[in-house]
Amino acid sequence: MASQILVFLLFVAATSVSVHCNSEGDALNAWRTKLMDPNNVLQSWDPTLVNPCTWFHITCNSENSVIRVDLGNANLSGPLVPELGQLANLQYLVVFNNNLSGSIPTEIGSLTSLVSLNLHHNQLTGPIPSSLGNLVSLSFLKLNSNKLGGVIPSDLFLLIQRGNLIVM
Repeated sequence: MASQILVFLLFVAATSVSVHCNSEGDALNAWRTKLMDPNNVLQSWDPTLVNPCTWFHITCNSENSVIRVDLGNANLSGPLVPELGQLANLQYLVVFNNNLSGSIPTEIGSLTSLVSLNLHHNQLTGPIPSSLGNLVSLSFLKLNSNKLGGVIPSDLFLLIQRGNLIVM
């Protein structure tokens, strides 16, 4: 009986890790399908693989959860997608010096583990989402050299006043 319980618990643990990895892989693949990638930097992003931790430009923690997306200077064009907000443990989103366009999805503001958001030198437009004020772990924000408009949201301004956030 004890061995059956152990087998069941191992199955449940393996299934939960697989589902977690699949949802993160699905979110990243949703983004990949919207991007133009003339240099094939995303060629390893295979949606049939269970674990996106094996993909280039992705770093994961010991629980196989995505903590870093590093695509600076990758010559990518296309939008940031709302599905990026599903990367619950993401700490670093580094996509500077590309040709990303459209607005910054409000869902980025749900990434409460985010430490660094580096979106500079793209073609992003629209207002800075007020949801970025939810990023209480954020210590580095770089949005310059885009086509963003409007005022700095008050919630984000509070993070700046707190003194832990470097804005460039």
